Amino acid sequence: MTMSLLTKQHHIKLLNMLLIAAIALLFTNCNNGQAPQSTPRPQSAPAPAPAPQGKTYTLTPDGNGRLNVNDVNRYYKPGDVLILKGNFSAIYFTNLNGSASAPITIKNPPGAVTTIGNPNWNGGSWAEAFSFTNCHYLKIGSDNNKANFLIKGSTQAGRPAYFNLILRGHTDNIEIRNLTITNGGTGIWAKTDPVRADRSTWYPNSQMENLSIHDVEISGTHNEAMYIGHTATYWDLTAGLSFYDPPSKFKPGHDYVQPIKWHNVKIYNNYVHDIGADGIQTSAIDQLEIYNNEVTNWALQHNSAHNGGILLGGRTTNTNTHDNYVHNGWGELLQFYGSGENGAKHVIRNNLFRDNMEGNDGVSIRGTDNAIVIISNNTIARTGGNSIRLSGYRGMKGTQIANNNALIQPRTGGTPLYPNAYIYTEGGAAVEEGTGSNANAKFATVAAADVDKENFYLPNSSSPVADCGYRKKGKAE
Repeated sequence: MTMSLLTKQHHIKLLNMLLIAAIALLFTNCNNGQAPQSTPRPQSAPAPAPAPQGKTYTLTPDGNGRLNVNDVNRYYKPGDVLILKGNFSAIYFTNLNGSASAPITIKNPPGAVTTIGNPNWNGGSWAEAFSFTNCHYLKIGSDNNKANFLIKGSTQAGRPAYFNLILRGHTDNIEIRNLTITNGGTGIWAKTDPVRADRSTWYPNSQMENLSIHDVEISGTHNEAMYIGHTATYWDLTAGLSFYDPPSKFKPGHDYVQPIKWHNVKIYNNYVHDIGADGIQTSAIDQLEIYNNEVTNWALQHNSAHNGGILLGGRTTNTNTHDNYVHNGWGELLQFYGSGENGAKHVIRNNLFRDNMEGNDGVSIRGTDNAIVIISNNTIARTGGNSIRLSGYRGMKGTQIANNNALIQPRTGGTPLYPNAYIYTEGGAAVEEGTGSNANAKFATVAAADVDKENFYLPNSSSPVADCGYRKKGKAE
């Protein structure tokens, strides 16, 4: 029986399909299941887990204007947002804990102003506007506008004892940002006092980690604008007092320890003005960076023991102070008391220090433990005393480095302008000045330097300052 034409065509089509399938199967087996001449695509790394998203809480003052939160039971979780709504006379947080990946944020309501503090305080309890004890991983202040987060301190006779913002009792991993502090005694106070019953408060048993203070304005404080780190060389546990003398003068029967230190502190983009004592005071910190700050009109008490525009205090190690503008104050423009222990490094570079009064020096270097400081590319102008004073009396006997600085018109306080007025050494201190292209530029007058006083003392086109001295940079991000 002969097949029909339609049947033959169907049969041929079926055979062709089977042949194509067989060839495809053979090709696949020869290439181990992969298409020929193909390039395997790299596998993407798994996306990091997103930070925990917390809840938002709105906190308001009680009938006395106060808020007191002890979060010992961890009601608030990492990533939470605490909105402070209204006007508070005092806020105390204790045991509040975020995490490294999800800090707790404390801020003002969107588009509204939060005010904290008691301008009428004149003694007694509630002597702090904003207090944190044993708190960790927090962001404090406005998201983007320092005019919306205000801390207003005491204006009364008792104001020296009033604290505007205080971090104590191991509080660390803190970001303070975008807020304004006015009046009171001390602007920002951040340290942990040693406690006899708590060995973790004794150096070197622990340390406080990570503090940043940025985009903050502080004015009108009676004492320091910032008091960051413990100034005491030792702490007398028996008397409960700071002790600054060497161990040879310890009192028999008293127990002494050293306070714990901060590690990794950054202070930047702040405006500090009209301050009674030191402007930015730091001490007992390892890894300290101070930059892009403006400090003016400090030391209004005219107290020579508290008169530094920027102060790098005792037990500071590995410091970098750069791109600051310190001007028009009574006291010394920068003071350095840092330590050279364990090979610590110190840099002071590209700062503008100008115009202080009454014989006070410009940059005063009085370190310990053979600290070595590299002082480079700074402009130091119109100082009441010497441009730079280097003192070896406290154990800083190594050779300091001074390169490319513009030293202009020292000793405006009236003392004779001898050559050592630019860099003065005493107590066995020594300095190595740069030569050639690294030499310091020294001028008896501003006119001789040919710089623009109204534009950050930058050299005019014909200035002999050349490449020495300060150059203004943009705001740090």
